[in-house]
Amino acid sequence: MQTEGVVESGGSLVVETVSQLIPGGVAGAVSKTCTAPLARLTILFQVFIYQNSILCFFFSFGLTNGSSVALQVQGMHSDASTLRKSMLWREASRIVNEEGFRAFWKGNLVTVAHRLPYSSISFYAVEHYKNVASGGLAGITAASVTHPLDLVRTRLSAQRNVMYYRGISHALRTISREEGIFGLYKGLGACLLGVGPNLAISFSVYDTARSYWQLHRQEDSTALVSLACGSLSGIASSTVTFPLDLVRRRMQLEGAGGRARVYKTGILGTFRQIIKAEGFRGIYRGILPEYYKVVPSIGILFMTCEKLKQVFSKLDACR
Repeated sequence: MQTEGVVESGGSLVVETVSQLIPGGVAGAVSKTCTAPLARLTILFQVFIYQNSILCFFFSFGLTNGSSVALQVQGMHSDASTLRKSMLWREASRIVNEEGFRAFWKGNLVTVAHRLPYSSISFYAVEHYKNVASGGLAGITAASVTHPLDLVRTRLSAQRNVMYYRGISHALRTISREEGIFGLYKGLGACLLGVGPNLAISFSVYDTARSYWQLHRQEDSTALVSLACGSLSGIASSTVTFPLDLVRRRMQLEGAGGRARVYKTGILGTFRQIIKAEGFRGIYRGILPEYYKVVPSIGILFMTCEKLKQVFSKLDACR
């Protein structure tokens, strides 16, 4: 009888763990898929709209002689200038005209592969740490495990007309071969510095706003509350941590395609070079599409997660 009790207890623990992991993972995948076009625009603005940068890597992929490289680098400056002056809709139009509508979801498969474990671990860890730093610890836990997929996502999304990386597995193999296994962890330091505060702020603002809203407007639906509070938390967290996110993206493209590195001085050195070349506004390059993305993205994330938690709670009650 005692053994049966232990087995039953173990089975219940497994079911409980799975029911806590699934909502966060599915919610992350759904929110990222819904906002993938804006996410790609954010990455393109972060890594392409500046001169004398890693942009030349992706313009010189596949070139075989010095004259071609020179022409491409020269064209790079013109393209960067054009992009810098363009609005979001113009870059969106370029993607549709040159790459097709499906290109908005370029890299989304690896994003889903990344977000399923990332969001699962984040929400699960928050439930178990149960302290002030729960969001930060959850973010560090998730980011450390899934960073190679995040790096691959950045490189796939940053590609425009020339496809140097032909998919997730090809990118992982190519980066490991050309840059070593540690090449998959470029930008991890900036990621860890940013993801802890990002999720800590996000979960804290969400919980505070949700509690306040429910206290004063109890008649509102759970979906509406989650969507509104999630959007607010996303704006707050992105505003604070966006500069580190930009540094992470640029470091992740270091050495892409086997080209020489541009930033060789770490996180602080990258910050200094960005500010020197682009001014203080440079560290917020791409913040506008990020705002457009983060409002629905985080809102959908929390709303979907809350709804799935309710579904699992009802299923658990019926067992």
